[in-house]
Amino acid sequence: MIESVSDVGFWQALGAIIWVNLLLSGDNAVVIALAARSLPPQQQKLAIFWGSAAAIILRVILTVFAVALLQLPWLKLIGGLLLLWIGVKLMVPEEGGEDIQSSDNLLQAVKTILIADLVMSLDNVIAVAAAAEQGPPAAKVTLLVIGLALSIPIVIFGSTLMLKVMGRYPVIITLGAALLGFIAGDIMATDPALKSWLTGLGLEYVNGKPRLDGWSVALVCGAVGALFVFALGTWLAKRHEAAAKAAPEGKGP
Repeated sequence: MIESVSDVGFWQALGAIIWVNLLLSGDNAVVIALAARSLPPQQQKLAIFWGSAAAIILRVILTVFAVALLQLPWLKLIGGLLLLWIGVKLMVPEEGGEDIQSSDNLLQAVKTILIADLVMSLDNVIAVAAAAEQGPPAAKVTLLVIGLALSIPIVIFGSTLMLKVMGRYPVIITLGAALLGFIAGDIMATDPALKSWLTGLGLEYVNGKPRLDGWSVALVCGAVGALFVFALGTWLAKRHEAAAKAAPEGKGP
């Protein structure tokens, strides 16, 4: 474990886990605020704390299972495709959250926060599990626990600030989406189902990642994934913006 901590890959993966989790927790933060808005101020803090803590503990458990599943053939390819979709979706504005019911009962509010967070956490689980794949194999679970634990206080107490910062500096979202695309390309290139085929093509594996003539195939696939998410996400975002501008003009009086 000590050797893993001294590995540069450990810190790169930890940074990716924290960044990805914070980036994808914006919607969850809105859900938390909406679910607790009808409670008295003191109970709002309790609902936010216990609801968020319970949701994140369950998210850690789900992510540990996701990491284990990613070791099976073909699942990294499927997870990578889902991650590309999550990255593209991140760049396209979306409306929602108004249908979240608030409650004046503390336990009911905590229950609402927990259920809503779990329903919305599929993207977090997939993305964080994939980010953990960037680190040393022996430290994956440790990376998950540390990364998600460090994210808890920021999600709970700094979610509003994070939303404002991302709203003011959209480039943060763009860079985050590109990071998801990079991680997607990287894990797809390391899927066990491709190993025999890539080895037959003359590629060699170093530290579990394919290389060709000294070039990291996973790194190239990661770059392609990042470019794909950026290009498709930018195009869809412009279409969404154009449609939003044209919508009022097309409506009757």
